[in-house]
This record gives sequence, C-alpha cells and structure tokens, in this order.
Amino acid sequence: MIVQKNFLLKISKKIRIKILEISNLAKSSHIGSSLSIVEILLVLYKFFLKKKNVFILSKGHACLAYYCILNKFGYVSSKQLNSYGKNNSILMAHVSHKVPGIEFSTGSLGHGLPYAVGRALAEKIDNTNNKIYVMISDGELNEGTTWESLLFASFHKLDNLFIIIDYNKIQSLNFTKDILKIEPLKKKLDSFGCSVKNIDGHNFNQIYISLLKRKKNKPTVLIANTIKGKGVKYMENKILWHYKFPDEKQLQKAIKELK
Repeated sequence: MIVQKNFLLKISKKIRIKILEISNLAKSSHIGSSLSIVEILLVLYKFFLKKKNVFILSKGHACLAYYCILNKFGYVSSKQLNSYGKNNSILMAHVSHKVPGIEFSTGSLGHGLPYAVGRALAEKIDNTNNKIYVMISDGELNEGTTWESLLFASFHKLDNLFIIIDYNKIQSLNFTKDILKIEPLKKKLDSFGCSVKNIDGHNFNQIYISLLKRKKNKPTVLIANTIKGKGVKYMENKILWHYKFPDEKQLQKAIKELK
C-alpha cells in the first residue's frame, strides 16, 4: 500500500526548501535536525493529529521543521513564520507553547517524554480515546528521565502512547555511537515492555502503517532510522550542520537539488 506517496513527496520537498529559506533568513542553527524529521511530521499531521490527539516535539531544537509544518496546516501564518528568531517573535529557537498548535514548550532534552507519559496516563484515567504522540532524539536516550518514563509507561500499560525516536545517529558534537553507545536499542526497549518497531523514518508508507498498529497494554516505540540533513547531499550526515546555517550560495545550491 502506498500512502499518497507522490503527493507527500512534493510537500516534503517544499517543506525542506522553506526550512532552508527561513534558516538562511534567521541565521539559525539546528537545520540538520529539522531536515531529518520532515516525513514523520508530515504523516502525523496529515493522518493522525486530528480530533484531540496530541503531539509533543521533545527535541525542541528542531522547531523550524515543526513551525514549517504548522504553517502548511494553517496553524501559523507565513508572516509569523518569517518572523522566526527575530526579537519579540513567538517563534523562538526552541519549541514554545505560545505558538498556535503547540502543546508543550521543549528545550532541555529529556523533558518531552515525561510530559507525554503523564498526559497519556491522564487520558487513560479519563477513559478517552485520545492518543499521545511524542518525538524524541537519539541523544535523549542518554537521559535518565527517558528510561524512567519508559518504565512508567510500560507499567501503566499506556497503549495510547506512541514514542518516535529520530535515530539520525548524530548528537551535538559527534556521532551517537561515539558519545554513549545505545545499541542494542531494540532489544533494550523490548526488555522495558514496549512494542518496538524499526522503520525507515523517511518512508511515508512505513511511518503510516507503524502508527496505525498498536499492541494492547503496551506503549509503541518506533525507532525511526533517519539521515541528519536529509535531502541536501552536502548536509547529510555532517555534524557541522547541527550548528551552521546556509549562506546565500549554499541556499541556492540546496534549493536547486531539492527542485
């Protein structure tokens, strides 16, 4: 089954171009982190974040991708989007709940998952059918709060909770495997009592199908294998693009590639 693949591919390219343009305009960092999550956000907002379902972006530094998606789906105006990173703008360099459509402010890593777990438990207690989706970075797997939250979610049988790990394998100053080894990741998550799936985080169909299915009484964890800087060859898997923004020449080269 193909989930509107060509349609979503066109949108994802437009979103990536917008991320690049706004990053250039605002001279903002974390562009690699934003480019790695475009497909996941697009599938979530196109198919799953309806009614009273909730999304939390725990890796708040990737806010530019989030703001561009919110712009696409009508939560944020183009004028607001162009104000990103400017004085007095509500579009700060980390996710802010002041932005329409955003549930929870995130900046310090390791905070989004605990909030999502608490929210999922509250929905269970209230006996709603609402689902909670949270995206965390692979770097957040260094945080104790992440593993505490996984234990709590499993113990309370939070099958309304979907945890997506953006596994782009780069964090901060180096490759994740060289900072703190987290493998064998699936085996560890399985042992915590989660329903775990390994997927291609840039494959619309795999993302969609994985989010459709859940196991009763178990939180779902998707290990989404992604590429940091996805879509722009000179940015892909380059640690430098965690911090740099594209200058005018680099911007035009990236846009030409995406088009």
